[in-house]
Amino acid sequence: MNQENQKERMFELYEDKTNFGTLKEKTHTVKHKNPICNDEIIIELKIENNKIVDAKFSGITCFISTISSAALLEKIKGMTVEEVKKLKKEDLDKAIGTEVMYTRIACELMPLEAIKKIKC
Repeated sequence: MNQENQKERMFELYEDKTNFGTLKEKTHTVKHKNPICNDEIIIELKIENNKIVDAKFSGITCFISTISSAALLEKIKGMTVEEVKKLKKEDLDKAIGTEVMYTRIACELMPLEAIKKIKC
């Protein structure tokens, strides 16, 4: 993906706020706070037969946390909890469409760290 397409993808994720909101039929809720910037994310999941059926996020998130959350939650729909817990930064970079700069990695990883707290 070229740099212009990367920027376009990032702004699309942010403006659309894909997967932002709350779930009516959630089965799990995880919260995580970024100690570096005080952003806080709440992720609600609907899990059936160990598979993530739906996912939404809310909270106080910066630009990078928002796009990371939107992309991650889209990626994990249909995955098992075990598959999700194996995801790494590189997987998140691919979902976003670019590698996030070093100084913002904590923001990028915030939703991934939250989702790894799932207890089934």
